[in-house]
Amino acid sequence: MFIGRIELPNRLFVAPMAGVTDRPFRQLCKRLGAGYAVSEMVTSRKDLWNSLKTSRRANHEGETAPISVQIAGTDAAMMAEAAAYNIERGAQIIDINMGCPAKKVCNKWAGSALMQDEPLALQIVQAVVDACAPHNVPVTLKMRTGWSAEHKNAERIARAAEQAGIAMLTVHGRTREQGYKGHAEYDTIAAVKAAVKIPVVANGDITSPEKARDVLAYTGADAVMIGRAAQGRPWIFGDIAHFLATGEHRAAPLTLQVKQWLLEHLEDHYGLYGEFAGVRTARKHIGWAVRALPGGEDFRAQMNLLDTCADQVRAVGDYFDQLAADHDRLPAPRDNGADLDDEEEQTAHTASCHEH
Repeated sequence: MFIGRIELPNRLFVAPMAGVTDRPFRQLCKRLGAGYAVSEMVTSRKDLWNSLKTSRRANHEGETAPISVQIAGTDAAMMAEAAAYNIERGAQIIDINMGCPAKKVCNKWAGSALMQDEPLALQIVQAVVDACAPHNVPVTLKMRTGWSAEHKNAERIARAAEQAGIAMLTVHGRTREQGYKGHAEYDTIAAVKAAVKIPVVANGDITSPEKARDVLAYTGADAVMIGRAAQGRPWIFGDIAHFLATGEHRAAPLTLQVKQWLLEHLEDHYGLYGEFAGVRTARKHIGWAVRALPGGEDFRAQMNLLDTCADQVRAVGDYFDQLAADHDRLPAPRDNGADLDDEEEQTAHTASCHEH
């Protein structure tokens, strides 16, 4: 599996998720089996590049290659400049956001709103490709099937993007109108794959090893991209890799191993965000990890009241030690861990998209 000249270790990718796929989370997913991870979207607005939020998103210290940065915006020249800015800061692949459905992004005609204006979308694609070419940095594009069920134009945009020099396409099997509701469909992804020669990645509702296998087979896609199902369960990439290789499920991870992974993630997380912001932004990661486990909801409610790193780490350690006393391996979750409730999902998007 290649993106341009860059070879990837496997075809299991972490989806860019605003407010989620920061450097510590990307690193954790890569350690646990993901072959590739894309950053949260970085704004193309130069006046925000020195903001704390953007500087954190452009921080790749210690990150394993390849480093992929997603950029978002509506002006071709600004997007080209944003690509160059991020290459200077270590980006080895630039991804164009044409998939974010958040209203605060779409109301400014960025994200998936660009699919309504194909000439502008392709002008942006060409400008970014041209800006990256002198650096030998491949450009990828993430989009949806279209703006609405009546206006599915992913196949047409895919053909034009390939002509412009895009190295890989990712298609989320929903329209912008759907947001994250309903079910993803894969016919459009299969049509995109048939229409182009560059690699195509299938995204949307891939929540289990069986689903990954089936989507790869149905669409002919070169890779799958997993988003919400990795929240709280970053070892899903290793689970899928094992299943695709052997046809069998591997055992659930040891409870104390999950504890160790989460504590290491928290340490990395605090290092990036500091104590005040780190404790608060870590709550969602901890909540996702425990929400479907015995006593998880009660623990999450209590944990959300803690406001120091030390207290948070101690509470997480105690919870998993107690869980391990009854469960050597992590017990099966009450659900598949893939769905955010509406409030969490809306919070994630509005909190992290506002700067666009």
